[in-house]
Amino acid sequence: MNGFFEFIRTSFWHVAPILIAGAVALAIMAERARALFGVYPIRDMQGFFDKITDLVLAGKFGDAIALCDRLQAKPVARVTKEALLRAHQPESLIENGLQIAVSNAIQSIQKRTTFLSMIANVATLLGLLGTIAGLIASFEAVGHADPQQKSALLAAGISTAMNATMMGLGVAIPCMVAFSFLMNRTNRLLAEIEQSAMRSLDILKQRYYQAESAVSSGNEHGSKVVELQARRAA
Repeated sequence: MNGFFEFIRTSFWHVAPILIAGAVALAIMAERARALFGVYPIRDMQGFFDKITDLVLAGKFGDAIALCDRLQAKPVARVTKEALLRAHQPESLIENGLQIAVSNAIQSIQKRTTFLSMIANVATLLGLLGTIAGLIASFEAVGHADPQQKSALLAAGISTAMNATMMGLGVAIPCMVAFSFLMNRTNRLLAEIEQSAMRSLDILKQRYYQAESAVSSGNEHGSKVVELQARRAA
């Protein structure tokens, strides 16, 4: 382990890009993990849509929008709010608005996660570059060294090359593991967003047909009253 830290100290300018890549990767992992596991999900999505359904069917659109505003950081709530704001518009316009809202939500969920895959590849290549540079330096030193020093210089050069490889892989492997977990969570959230758009549209359709049924029932009742009054007059 002391040899590894000595390698970092003596080869700092070559190691610095790998260290910077690792620091950026850690920042992305922390930010994305917080967003995907803590900020974006709605813990009780079924309960959320049950409340939205009850409010919309009761005609309380303002209260439903206020509920979405309280969860403004949640992509599902933003998509649902967009549908509620367009409730008075034709179905085609509601669908267009939902598509725009879903697209914006997808962009916010997917941002920066794919950088982890890129950083893993770059870190591996930087480690390989260090390996090659270390081997070249060792062979050049051996070619100009005394016979007694050749073994020591060759061993030092190979050690430097292997340390560079280890450092590159030490950054790349955690990046790929984190990328897999974060992408799995991302895909789950994307599925929830698509589902929320369909559920929001379905709730508005229920409200529309409820209102239409009430109007039809009222017209039918009014027709019967008029007919009864006509019979009494006759």
